[in-house]
Amino acid sequence: MLLRFLCIKVPHPDVLLYRKEHLVLWMWPFEAFVCCQAAKGRNPPSAPTLVAVKWASSLRRSAFIVDWHNFGYTLLGLSLGRSSRFVTVYRWFEKHYGKMANGSLCVTRAMQHELAQNWGIRATVLYDQPPVFFHPTSLEEKHKLFCRLNENLCHPIGVRDCVSTGSMEFGDETLFTSHIGNDFLLKQNRPALIVSSTSWTPDEDFGILLEAAVMYDSRVAAILNENDSTDEGVLWKEISNGKQLLYPRLLFIITGKGPEKEKYGEKIKYLTLKRVAFRTMWLSAEDYPLLLGSADLGVCLHTSSSGLDLPMKVVDMFGCGLAVCAVSYSCIQELVKVEKNGLLFSSSSELADELLMLFRGFPDECNALKSLRNGALETSSSARWDTEWEEHAKPLISEITNRAIGLRDSPQYQRMCFQHD
Repeated sequence: MLLRFLCIKVPHPDVLLYRKEHLVLWMWPFEAFVCCQAAKGRNPPSAPTLVAVKWASSLRRSAFIVDWHNFGYTLLGLSLGRSSRFVTVYRWFEKHYGKMANGSLCVTRAMQHELAQNWGIRATVLYDQPPVFFHPTSLEEKHKLFCRLNENLCHPIGVRDCVSTGSMEFGDETLFTSHIGNDFLLKQNRPALIVSSTSWTPDEDFGILLEAAVMYDSRVAAILNENDSTDEGVLWKEISNGKQLLYPRLLFIITGKGPEKEKYGEKIKYLTLKRVAFRTMWLSAEDYPLLLGSADLGVCLHTSSSGLDLPMKVVDMFGCGLAVCAVSYSCIQELVKVEKNGLLFSSSSELADELLMLFRGFPDECNALKSLRNGALETSSSARWDTEWEEHAKPLISEITNRAIGLRDSPQYQRMCFQHD
């Protein structure tokens, strides 16, 4: 079907650009794109898509570019194991057809080095950038979002928690905001809002976040000299009535769908935490950027199967001016600049320590968190898709396109076409 589409159904493309989520056809000089996008949550495998695109490019005398976002064989290795013969064959296949491309793009300098050293492929680095609708959220937008989400926010996963008690606001009040006259205000005694998006798969260890939440809860209790007999109901009522403490309540909103969601939902249900609450949600495409722009911190549990790609969710968070705590791995510092726009952690204990450090004195006196947020805003304003594309991708595609057009206009090619007719 893909071959039929590429060879018959569409106008003649000058360039076929294959990437993880899309197949892009470039018609020069109009710069118009026709995108064949994968179904949501389903990325086309390297086999047989690379074969179909390579054959179509040969049959239609079009240039062929691969945009490397990750390696298919490493993703396959998560389920079959790296030692599987099938994974070895898949790697050979991916490398063989990848080398046939007229040009390559990739998402990190680490991947660029890997492609050059071990695959014999020269690639241009093109960092992912957030779409324009990922931007900081205004106070009015935050209030309206929390009004829409209020029912979900006030209903705990278990019986009750520090957010559900005393938080059934309606009308001009939400858990985080209030609307007085023409003004929208953030509440002083609001919980800190932490967002993490996940596909609920084994390559993202959600257990790290749960353990860190438990550690934060117990360490705050120790710092404040609370004992196990402290009545949590009394504490929650005092907080809901306006009492502020050195460390705030934390509300984790986890977005996404996936196979391990139920498993972790059951674990959350039986946690007994005084200062931490969890909500799981599936948000619309319009509300997700608003939530990121309304949050106080983002948490990323992504660990790359190859160790060479970067999480798009962090790119989106930076687009909204949201500082991030991310799991540390080999190339993540190409995106997360420690103590500038985020922090890295390798264990649940490290994440718990970072939460304590960032949210001490929340909301007004958490200077470390404010500094990271300023860094995230600076990151989001320093580069966007148009500038990244103009500087890195367009020169490569233009060069390859002109070469392809020159080949088709050559006397040898015209003579070959005449002889074929």
